[in-house]
Amino acid sequence: MAVRKGRAALGSARDAIAAAAASTIRGVREQGPERDELLLGAKSVGAAVVAWVVARHLLPVAVATFAPLTALLALQVTVYRSVRDCVQYGLAVAAGAALAAALAAGAGIHWWSFALLGLLAVGVGRFRPFGGQGSQVAAVGFFAFSSGGGRIDYIGHLAASVLIGAVCGLGAHFLLAPARHTRRRQEAAESICFELSGRMRDLADAFDTREPALEEVRRMRSDWRGLAADCDRLHGMVDTEAENAKLNPRSPQVAVPYALPRTRETLTIAQRCLDHLRSITRTLEYALADGHHEALRPAFRSGYGALLNSAAAVVEEIGQAAATDNGRLQELLGQASGRLGELRPLMRSETEAESEPLAPTIQGALLTDASRLVTDIRSNLDAVASV
Repeated sequence: MAVRKGRAALGSARDAIAAAAASTIRGVREQGPERDELLLGAKSVGAAVVAWVVARHLLPVAVATFAPLTALLALQVTVYRSVRDCVQYGLAVAAGAALAAALAAGAGIHWWSFALLGLLAVGVGRFRPFGGQGSQVAAVGFFAFSSGGGRIDYIGHLAASVLIGAVCGLGAHFLLAPARHTRRRQEAAESICFELSGRMRDLADAFDTREPALEEVRRMRSDWRGLAADCDRLHGMVDTEAENAKLNPRSPQVAVPYALPRTRETLTIAQRCLDHLRSITRTLEYALADGHHEALRPAFRSGYGALLNSAAAVVEEIGQAAATDNGRLQELLGQASGRLGELRPLMRSETEAESEPLAPTIQGALLTDASRLVTDIRSNLDAVASV
């Protein structure tokens, strides 16, 4: 058993090494997230080395380590995040050093004064201006209290070391700023919308078919989940790219300032469509599994397929990375709304409902989802149609 676990661990390690090597090779060969990670790593190491050399040359050895640590902290994914974290870290260092100096001078170096420093530092670190660097108040305070005895000259050297690290880190970021990926994010959203529209047409064909395959419908539900996960992931990437645009000295790939908000709104529409499509597919799956699909009128099934095809055309138009043709978009949305209106008279009459009571229930559920689908697209259209 132990041998088997050892082999499994060795295999996992080999897979991890192979994946890291493949990622490095992709980063060297082509642009993308792998190259961004390589450049960030190279800048981090370079800035840390420069900061350490300068600090060792100008400051006491006891505080020189703070320079490369600050340089590493300064190099975040985006310039904005780097500046924000540097400012918060600087405030935390100042607060921790001030607490250490005050207690060392007023109470002396004792175990109880060290404990009091910890209590105060933890409390102060919770203040909002420190953000995610609040824990550094206690860390710097402990270091300045125990190693420097709270001496003013030691604290001054520590602050200088932090300043050297911040300058080296931010300098590396501004000299070789992170790449801008606005166009890439637009193209990714376009790809998702194009795939979504294709899947919607597949679902439309399933409604228009006399007896669609149950397994095919179940596979569609799995496809919706996969596309929803892709939308969530890309949403996060768009938010990161919007942050990357702040303070970034590189000129944007796309001159339109609202390209990213438009892409974000496009993904929101796609996500809401997926919510309703999952519900539609689930209703169709239940109808097929229970043998009630035939209770739906052929005209209703055909009309519903036409509605989904119209909605697919709207989604495909919305997802285009190029400027939106607002007239074309409104025309397509009008067609989808018209298809929805044509479905309502196809609901079965009360006499037919008595003979086949499940049909109105299924049709009602499908019409409700279709109505919500069209309404959600229309209500979120302004940000997309403005470009």
